Amino acid sequence: MRPTDNDSESESVTAQSSGADSAINLSPNEKQRELIEQTDGIYLVDAGAGTGKTFAVTRRYANIVAQDDVEPQDVLLITFTRNAATEMKDRIVANCDYDMRALNDAPIQTFHSLCNDILEQHGFHAPSFLGLEGSITGSTRILENDMIEREYFREFVTRFSDDHPEYADVFRCLSTPTALLDLLNTLASKGIFPTVDGWYRDGRDALEGDFEAFMEAFAEVNRPRNGGNRQSVLRSRLGRYGRNKCYLPEAPNRGELRGEYGSKAVPEWVASRAFNADRSHLIDFVHDVYVDYLEFALGRNYLNFSFLQLFAFVLCCEDSALRETLEFEYVMVDEFQDSSEIQFKLALLLAGTDNLCVVGDWKQSIYSFQYAAIENITEFEARLQRFAAELNTDADKVTDDDRVTEAEKVTDNERVSFPLEPITTIELEQNYRSTQSILDFAEHALVTPGSSRESIDSKLVLERVVSLFSNTEHDHSHIEAFQHPDEHEAILTKIQAIVGNEDYAIEVDGELRPPRFEDIAVLTRTRDFGRELLETAQTYDFPMAYEGGIELFRTDQAKLLLAWLRILDSRAERGWAVVLERAGYTLDEIDWMLENEDYPATMTSFRDELAALETHAGVIRRVFDRYGYDRATAGVVLTTVQSIHRSTTMTRGDLVRIIEQGIENGYTQEVQTTAGSNAVTVQTIHAVKGLEHPIVILGNMNSRKFPPSGGSDGTITYTETTGVRQRKRYSDIDGTPHIYDNWRTDVLRQCQPTEYDEERRLLYVAMTRAKDHLLFAAGDDPNTFLETLPVDIESIEPSVSVVELEHGGDSPLTVDIPALTGPAGFSPHTLMDDSVYEDVSATDVCEGASVSEGDSMDEKADIGRGTEFGSRVHEFAEDYALGMDVSPENNDERRIKALLDSLAGTVRVEERAYLPLEEGETRVTLSGIIDLVHVNDDTVEIIDFKTDRTRRAESEYRIQLSVYYHVLEGWFSDRPVTASIYYTADGTRAEIDPLSKEQLAELASNVPNNK
Repeated sequence: MRPTDNDSESESVTAQSSGADSAINLSPNEKQRELIEQTDGIYLVDAGAGTGKTFAVTRRYANIVAQDDVEPQDVLLITFTRNAATEMKDRIVANCDYDMRALNDAPIQTFHSLCNDILEQHGFHAPSFLGLEGSITGSTRILENDMIEREYFREFVTRFSDDHPEYADVFRCLSTPTALLDLLNTLASKGIFPTVDGWYRDGRDALEGDFEAFMEAFAEVNRPRNGGNRQSVLRSRLGRYGRNKCYLPEAPNRGELRGEYGSKAVPEWVASRAFNADRSHLIDFVHDVYVDYLEFALGRNYLNFSFLQLFAFVLCCEDSALRETLEFEYVMVDEFQDSSEIQFKLALLLAGTDNLCVVGDWKQSIYSFQYAAIENITEFEARLQRFAAELNTDADKVTDDDRVTEAEKVTDNERVSFPLEPITTIELEQNYRSTQSILDFAEHALVTPGSSRESIDSKLVLERVVSLFSNTEHDHSHIEAFQHPDEHEAILTKIQAIVGNEDYAIEVDGELRPPRFEDIAVLTRTRDFGRELLETAQTYDFPMAYEGGIELFRTDQAKLLLAWLRILDSRAERGWAVVLERAGYTLDEIDWMLENEDYPATMTSFRDELAALETHAGVIRRVFDRYGYDRATAGVVLTTVQSIHRSTTMTRGDLVRIIEQGIENGYTQEVQTTAGSNAVTVQTIHAVKGLEHPIVILGNMNSRKFPPSGGSDGTITYTETTGVRQRKRYSDIDGTPHIYDNWRTDVLRQCQPTEYDEERRLLYVAMTRAKDHLLFAAGDDPNTFLETLPVDIESIEPSVSVVELEHGGDSPLTVDIPALTGPAGFSPHTLMDDSVYEDVSATDVCEGASVSEGDSMDEKADIGRGTEFGSRVHEFAEDYALGMDVSPENNDERRIKALLDSLAGTVRVEERAYLPLEEGETRVTLSGIIDLVHVNDDTVEIIDFKTDRTRRAESEYRIQLSVYYHVLEGWFSDRPVTASIYYTADGTRAEIDPLSKEQLAELASNVPNNK
């Protein structure tokens, strides 16, 4: 899940605070006191792991608001998560004269929350600054769920590709067009925005890249090693150039790129030839996708987090009067190493004075996948100067004319008017968490190669490290490593050897005591390892709790569900293979069944049972019931699907695709278990940041797992140095259409720094969570990290015994689906009473449902027809209305054909409808799909097909049709709109008297939270 965003990432665990702050006992050390007492001016705070950062920041805040002329509204304190903001407020209240009520509305919040507040109050016209149609209102939804947005984006990109045939060649190269969404979010995080007619400020220049910066990187990686006696890193990398690639004939061969035999460096012409390419068409493509998607999102009344920041930034840039009202006297940003470029710029725009303080630790920057820019803190002074200059430049005055002076480029009303120096650097060095042995050992993580081919300048890296000094009373740490092919059981065996063992005693209040299960945490780089470890532990009744993200749709439960959904959704062969293998049939038996379409009767009976169910939730529950999935992951799958269903109009085919995409993209859901008062904790490294544990076991230290293997940057990528690039190119040279690799992009990638820096920082974060003891675990293929670290790897023989505890043990995984910021997103079905559908199915027979004389005997028998029949009928209606060559197969379809043949106007099918409502306290967006819109010169008709044999649900259908009515009333304000239900069972139409918007809003306000 990205995707996910800063507001929600690790939310369930960041509420736990680090014990480093409590260990300070309210007495700051010298460096902390300097930060707390020196409140005015620009401060860069290097706050290492466990150095009491939150302690110092909250007391600094309390010291600031204690001044006579400063109130909480004058101080902006930015945190990384919502729960961190809540914790900050709690600590501030304990140390100042303000109570929680006074701080309730104080700007102690995340960047996303801040931007939402700005746009909610002032953002109506913000899109107009980019020339975009649409507005931002109180009813605009903020999407947090990456999977929901990808559903919207899939709809958008399908329409975009149809409307822009000039980009057909680009789309031919995109195996996953929805990956374009990641590109747009990346550009937004870097402050690169489009306007309707071009690019905002210097956006286009940014897409071209920075050749001078590239040449510096090229020279660094192309410098011969060992005093000129060994070939450069770049020449060595290019030894693999062209491997498993197919380039156009214009591409140079490997020998040309690497230079003559015996050369130590790549020829310099390679840099310019690889960098310089006409990318105008690609940049135009990115621009048009960007603009159209912004307008699409505004038209659908939603923003993602990237666009939320985009519009807040543009608004603050362009509206100087508003900016002055928003400026703060003091600005503090916590976890600054996790901020993006646009967030840095937003902080500058909102700082009315030079009282700017940023706090962070570059060694703990691990969120680049959330667009964090580590350079914000490692190059703070240079970026401060550069960003301020960019913000103060009036882009309208920037031209290629040399006569334009620097003074003329600066706006009359400077956006950043405070002095940018001096900058005071404070280094927090006193660690209140770990022993000195662990702190010293952790520094090795920062210079450990990620692969056997990587070389690191250890001296250069360590010169940047502020070494930490332990404040603990004991240094009794064990630092060990162990391995076994059955790593899960090896870890459990080791834990049982540790619990109660005096050799692994932990320090509590200055005294040592034997460890318990609750003192141990297993940390892992990959989510699936944690989930698998938990499942292994459950077989031994082992007390273990999982916290963090799991790749939900890669679980066995989700894959089995997907198989049955494929069987129901006409993708039977792929589904049957999975369920038959799960049932224990051999491959030969499965092949025979698939070839003859002859499946076990019990399975075909179960398929028919599922097909008759009316709801997605009913299908999911029934599948999980059949296989005994009554706990943990199954419950999370169900909860997540229900959440997505509430926010989208999801058919069974959509659900299949969502799970398939979730598997492909590794969709992540934050979950946790509760495990009593004495249980081992299992967490991902990303989830554990900011926390601590007495004993840490870093598991899954295996090749291709940490650092992980595979993955792709996407077909179209962007970096600040090389600009926007395309990895694949379509060409029909010599009359043979083919997707070719782009040799230039391949060479440019080899000129970039290695991708292991963040992996090293992850390793460092994991190590510095340990207070007393640190252990590493691997399977049969330890990674380069573990093999390089100065620790011996011991072989261990698993021997796990069943654990019997009076208290403890695990409970099912629970999931907290974050509420959408802004109004709720519902489909019309959310407002309807689901029990009506069950009543219809149950009473069709006993109430003597109408059966036409022309119906076949099979149709007469098939009175409770279920959603599968309804889906087929709707598919026929859509295909026939679109002019496809389809023939009706039953009387329902024949009646639909007759109806469509009788319509004289323009027919539009499967139209998506979005209705924002705002009535009193109720703010909601209703969205759905209209079966048929019949447009005449003087009227517009909504026709909704229903295959019901009774009209018992008509009152509920009225709600659905009312939503569509109000949407089309807005679309066609010049002619009357009607809405009717067409009952395909008997060919009758029932016109609906629509509910008012006020009535719909009232229904929405009464929807239970768990519906």
